[in-house]
Amino acid sequence: MREGKHGGKLKSGNTVGTGRPKKLPALDLIMANVMGQEKDGITAAEAIIMKLREQAAKGDIKAAQLLLDRAYGKSKQNIDITTQGEDVTSPTIIFTTSADKG
Repeated sequence: MREGKHGGKLKSGNTVGTGRPKKLPALDLIMANVMGQEKDGITAAEAIIMKLREQAAKGDIKAAQLLLDRAYGKSKQNIDITTQGEDVTSPTIIFTTSADKG
C-alpha cells in the first residue's frame, strides 16, 4: 500500500475518480461534420482549400507548402546522424566450406 492524499491509504493501481475521462469525443466525426457543412454549394473543406490556393498564388510560401505537402506528401529528408558526411564501408565477409574435416 502507498499513502494517498490527506494521509489515507490507497491500493496500488486505484484510480477511482482520477485521470482523464474514459470517453473522449470522436474528433474525426466532429471534423467530418464541421468540414462537410455547405454554404452556397461549397463545403467548408473546399472553401479552405480554395482560400489556401488563392494565397499560394499570391506568393504565400506557407500556403503553397501546406497545399503541396497535403497533396503530394512531404519531401523526404536525408539526415546523416552517424558519419558526419564520410563514406561508410562495411566489412567483406567470405564464407567457405571445407570438404574434408578430418
